[in-house]
Amino acid sequence: MSLDAYAAGAAYVDGRYMPVAQAAVPVTHFGWRRSDVTYDVVGVWEGSFFRLDDHLARFAASRAELRMTPDESDADLRAILHRVVALSGLRSAYVSMECLRGAPAPGQPRHPAFVRPYILAFAIPWVTLAPAEMMARGMHLMVSDTLRIPPESVEPRAKNFHWGDMTRAQFEALEAEADYAVLPDREGNVTEGPGFNVFSITDGVVATPVRGGLDGITRLSVMELCDELGLRLEVRAIPVEEFRAADEIFTCTTAGGIMPASRIDGRRMNNDRPGPISTRLLERFWEKRAEGWHATPVDYAAAEEMA
Repeated sequence: MSLDAYAAGAAYVDGRYMPVAQAAVPVTHFGWRRSDVTYDVVGVWEGSFFRLDDHLARFAASRAELRMTPDESDADLRAILHRVVALSGLRSAYVSMECLRGAPAPGQPRHPAFVRPYILAFAIPWVTLAPAEMMARGMHLMVSDTLRIPPESVEPRAKNFHWGDMTRAQFEALEAEADYAVLPDREGNVTEGPGFNVFSITDGVVATPVRGGLDGITRLSVMELCDELGLRLEVRAIPVEEFRAADEIFTCTTAGGIMPASRIDGRRMNNDRPGPISTRLLERFWEKRAEGWHATPVDYAAAEEMA
């Protein structure tokens, strides 16, 4: 198959490579019918993965949490990710790795313990949660009335597709004319938003929730940047009212990096623009990325092996 067929993206599904448009999951599989799946997303920017080892380690931990052991080793997964990017030829890409359960074999119980998990991965052109215009003006956030699914029910540190609460909260945001929602927990503390971690800044102190959200890789990068820049950082419970009254708020994710906010529940911060500390962190994040911080160059020669 010509590499031109992969221009829109490339995928790997249970041992086979294909153009992303051909990738599919059977409707009978538990990954589709029960959201019995875990995943991770690593970004490629200017030809290099960012924190690939950290993403692979988190993906392994998520699979262990969900008791999934696919045929592929971690070394195999690393090669698969390089290959799907190489096949696509993309220099900036959104790269997903997923492990999902199929369907029970004939005669086997309809129980996840008897269903084989397998790997799906794909690379598509880079996507961001905050387009350029939103980044310039700052995100408009709101705290939803919808509570985040508690960790006692679904562990958020194992990335998953249990997005019923997130989806409901996003309709709340739409009705409030906000860009995104931030979900609270039942104790009245903020957790995370749909696809991103959150930080608040009050009196120069940076804070991020200790519970109820994903241990984000970009969140880890923010922590490292705070240490480098001499900013005090606290990982603790953040009550909703404290979050609403913060001097600055920003979010972070693989699909967008550091994304400052300018409004929370209609309240305007910093003259309706991203705050100075958030902006400083944002700028340093991309400066270091340009310097090769935590970068793993993509093995584009891997595409030739598939041609």
